[in-house]
Amino acid sequence: MPTSADHHFRFNLDPAIRDQLIEKLKTSPKLPLTKNVGPVESGLYLLYFKGALVYIGKASKELTKSARDLKTRLNEHVSKLSGRQGIALADMECQFLTFESEWWVVAAEFAAINHFKPPWNGSGYGSKVQGAGRPGMPGRVSKWNQMFPPLPKLSTQPKVVQKAKKKP
Repeated sequence: MPTSADHHFRFNLDPAIRDQLIEKLKTSPKLPLTKNVGPVESGLYLLYFKGALVYIGKASKELTKSARDLKTRLNEHVSKLSGRQGIALADMECQFLTFESEWWVVAAEFAAINHFKPPWNGSGYGSKVQGAGRPGMPGRVSKWNQMFPPLPKLSTQPKVVQKAKKKP
């Protein structure tokens, strides 16, 4: 007599995605993180600081509210990293992959983060609200913003020069 175990199928997709992703990343070139480095496509990207993998993110034109592509998302990172203490764009590289399906973008990000466990993921780095941590957390400064605080802003107001009064 068949049992329920005879009819159960365990689909082991996670290791398959992870293993194929890791193999492909071995052949994907690292590029300097500069303005307009990515394509206008959805995909997965990895950021490296001084050669070490520090952050993994995704850009999905169809499955996220922001509807960002890789070019837009990487440009946001260029802007966020510019003007920070203790970090320079010259120290940053990126790597990215595009996919046939938006669903694979989400699956690849999940697999890559769980495999590599990059230190900036979960640190507040990816948050779109700079300096305040995640939305809904007033006054909270993220771990990433503590490590790399913004450079002090220069005053944009003109200096008022007072003329010395002449003695009568």
